[in-house]
Amino acid sequence: MRMARKDKMKVGFLGFGEVASTLSEGLLAHGVDVSTCLEGRSQRSVELAKSSGVGLFDSLTELYESSDILLSAVVPAEAVSMAAKVGVGGFDGVYVDLNNVSPDTVKEAFSHITNGKTVDGAIMGGIKNGLGTPIIASGEFAEDFAELNQYGMNIEVIGTEPGQASGLKMLRSAYTKGVSALLFETLYPAYKMGVDEVLLRYLNQTEGPHFKEASISRLKSSALHAQRRAQEMSEVHQFLSQYEDPVITPATEEFFHNLLDKIGQIPEKPADYLEIFDKIDEKDDQKARLSKGRNK
Repeated sequence: MRMARKDKMKVGFLGFGEVASTLSEGLLAHGVDVSTCLEGRSQRSVELAKSSGVGLFDSLTELYESSDILLSAVVPAEAVSMAAKVGVGGFDGVYVDLNNVSPDTVKEAFSHITNGKTVDGAIMGGIKNGLGTPIIASGEFAEDFAELNQYGMNIEVIGTEPGQASGLKMLRSAYTKGVSALLFETLYPAYKMGVDEVLLRYLNQTEGPHFKEASISRLKSSALHAQRRAQEMSEVHQFLSQYEDPVITPATEEFFHNLLDKIGQIPEKPADYLEIFDKIDEKDDQKARLSKGRNK
């Protein structure tokens, strides 16, 4: 089934973080009518939405009624509850889940969308590339979502079954987040020894000319999104456990929980990875002082 062409495509975003704000900018530039709802959103999301130029609604019902396609881009923990809210509202358009959650979670979310017009979507690259960021999609209505390719998006339909796209996303996350955790565990000791730049230089020779730049970007992004990464790895662990007894994935999940405990939720991406390591040092020093005080 393909949606009938209208004078102007209307897209609504559920959640308005980095993904929604970045895609919105490109879609607006291509003449798409983009909107979101401020109800229940964080202060940061509200500020992003207000500065983006998208249409703003005070209630989810208003957003449903004004959208041909709804794109869910919330934190993993909200994926199902957001779908449930949409289901209650009687939305009649196409519902796309872009959240980094397991196929089982996607299917649970879709169980609330009573019209059955659902798409399992997965972002397969850094969203900083905007509309050019590869997105894969599966499900009966994936072709409807892919109509947004006419407005600059880069959507590949990979199958007709919900769970295919999110499953591939889980596998990609198992690798990329695991690599990020390993980078922290190798570079931080090098930083403590005063040889982090040397280590990066030699790894760059081994791994390729863009390794250093990509690694530093991974470290900064991991620090900014530590809480979300921990939630994502919980979903990955759940997914992989259906096929094997994962070892690295649960360790990666624990790593991100520990990282969040050490640096807390930070408001913006650090300027440099050294800023992250300095925060870790501060936390370790605090723990050492507290432990010393208790032992007196």
